[in-house]
Amino acid sequence: MVAIRLRRAGSKKRPFFRVVVTDSRTARDSSFVEILGHYNPRSKPAVVQVDKERVAYWIQKGAQPSDTVRTLIARHLTPASADATAGKPAPVAGAAGKPAAATAAAAEAK
Repeated sequence: MVAIRLRRAGSKKRPFFRVVVTDSRTARDSSFVEILGHYNPRSKPAVVQVDKERVAYWIQKGAQPSDTVRTLIARHLTPASADATAGKPAPVAGAAGKPAAATAAAAEAK
């Protein structure tokens, strides 16, 4: 059976995980079929970057996500989480790499 699960990377005491498609019988950090994204639990807030289209493709093909991957997808990649942040404007970097709020304040000052 094909599984979508986390593969640990990073150094000692600094975990970093890759979301991979692999055979469910293989060891945690052994060979894999495809990298779908990554998860960094140490950053504040935790960074989850996963290719949703590829996850949907593999699930359609019969891959089973692990409990942890299922939770990550539910918390960070579903439209419900996007609706929760819909009230807040997303900070977009300006031309100089400044946050949108700083760029807007500079424009108003002129």
